[in-house]
Amino acid sequence: MIISEVTIMMQVSAREAKTGLSKLIRLVESEKEDEVQITRNGKPVVKIVPLRTTPALNGGAAPASKRIGVAEGKFIVPEDLDAGSAEINESLMGR
Repeated sequence: MIISEVTIMMQVSAREAKTGLSKLIRLVESEKEDEVQITRNGKPVVKIVPLRTTPALNGGAAPASKRIGVAEGKFIVPEDLDAGSAEINESLMGR
């Protein structure tokens, strides 16, 4: 077991994980372990964490299904949005 400043985690070899996957899942699910790292040749390669912590790993962002359409009706796209596009394109393309 490795103790770090942020979290306590268990490390097991891929072989141990293969034979005891159900037990490892129960440990994480019951919060007896914050996470379990699976190692190959002594190097961590996979981490088992509870699903509820996944958004934190994502910078706290909500899943895409919760974000799509959240700004609907919050702003109006102006009719002349593309006005000047030709001029911008010319300046970028050097024409």
